[in-house]
Amino acid sequence: MNVALWICAGVLAAVALVGGLTKTFVPRAKLAATPGGAWTGHVDARAIKGLGVLEIFAAVGLILPAVLNIAPVMVPITAVCWVLLMVGAMTTHLRLGERMAVAANVIYLAVAVFVAWGGFAHQAFGA
Repeated sequence: MNVALWICAGVLAAVALVGGLTKTFVPRAKLAATPGGAWTGHVDARAIKGLGVLEIFAAVGLILPAVLNIAPVMVPITAVCWVLLMVGAMTTHLRLGERMAVAANVIYLAVAVFVAWGGFAHQAFGA
């Protein structure tokens, strides 16, 4: 179980890091032209970069607390925050009719729920 939680947390952290770096450093016009990126055309560039920075923090929060054994409870807390982020993302993509993006968000949400549940219920990330 612990190995599965680590794998899921790692995959989620990788997704968060890539998404965060993309939103932080890729220009809004280029993001809007990508599949699932239409929402960026309706949002201020600073808000997009802000979301990107939050996703980078999420990537860090999903891994470092457990690796360093400093407040490992932050891993499932970060996973819960990721669930909330995915609910917002799904709402946005549904409004724009982007079904494939919603499907990806559902998968990320499910993985985050598993990491949160495993972290809280089994204290898997604590030493």
